[in-house]
Order: sequence, then C-alpha cells, then structure tokens
Amino acid sequence: MASLQEQLLKAGLTTKQKTRQANADKRKKNKQKRSGVQHDATLQEQVKQDLAKAKLEKQAKDDALNEQKKQQLADKEQVLRIKQILTHHQIKNVAGDNEYNYTFDNKIKKLPLDAITHRALVNGRLSLCGLDDVTYIVTRETAEKLAELNAQVVLVQNDKVADEQVDEDDPYADYQIPDDLMW
Repeated sequence: MASLQEQLLKAGLTTKQKTRQANADKRKKNKQKRSGVQHDATLQEQVKQDLAKAKLEKQAKDDALNEQKKQQLADKEQVLRIKQILTHHQIKNVAGDNEYNYTFDNKIKKLPLDAITHRALVNGRLSLCGLDDVTYIVTRETAEKLAELNAQVVLVQNDKVADEQVDEDDPYADYQIPDDLMW
C-alpha cells in the first residue's frame, strides 16, 4: 500500500517539490519537539496573522473585481439604452439630391438628404447622431437627451438659426445669398 503522499503525487494533486518541503517541515518539527524548543504559540499566532492578512487582501481584490463588473454592466446598459433611443426616434426616408458633409470617427462622410431635411439640419431643428458606424437623423430634443447620456454620440447639432432678419447696418444687405447655393 502506497503512502498518501505517493497517492497524491500519482494523481497529480501535488508535486515532488511540495512533498519534499512537507517532509522537511515534518522533520524540523520533530527535531524541535525532541530538543525541547516550543515556538508553537508564536508560530500559531504568526499563522493566524498571515491568514487574516491574506483574507483581507482577497476581500479587497474581490471587491475591486465586483466594482469593475458593475461598471461594465452599467456601461453596456447605457449603450443599449442609447441604441434603443436612436432606433426608435430616428427619421427615415430622407434621401435626396442634396449632400450634407460631416465627420464621423475622424472621417468625412456624405449624407444624401432631401431639401427640407437638409434645411432643418442646417438650421438646427434636426441633429446627426452616430453609434457603431451607423448615422441616425434625430430631432434636436432627442439629441439633447442623448448628449446627457453620452456627448460623443452626437455628431452634428447646429445652433438654431433665428428668423433671418436683415440688419439695417449690414453693408451686404443688398446681396442676398440664393437658397439653392450649396457649398
């Protein structure tokens, strides 16, 4: 019949290094008992302190991991909420002859729009939002709500243009810009 150490070694639950260390510790303990030296009380106290310290470190590590998981879950939930708002409030079927240029992920993109939508986007009544390489046209109010959640989602949000009033002192008042002039 093989000893317990040999059985554990054979099963792969321990290594030769650990069995040698255990045997050496056992011999040292027996020698201390024979020589009359009793350090058991201090040794036990040291072991208790080490265990308590290890337990505190493990608890701190677990708390940090739990906090990280909660943050990842909150971020994922926020992205899903933003995506849901964008898909439900987007304005569709606005393709036309006019092109609107904007930047998305440091790339200049063109969006074909009809004249009414183009004018509304320029005047600030509509805004462009982007998520996962998809551009959404939404109302100004929706874009403001999204900006509260994540300002990076809003790509274009122009300031509202007041009714075009002609200033009396404007030297170019006689030279009106035509509506069909595209830049």
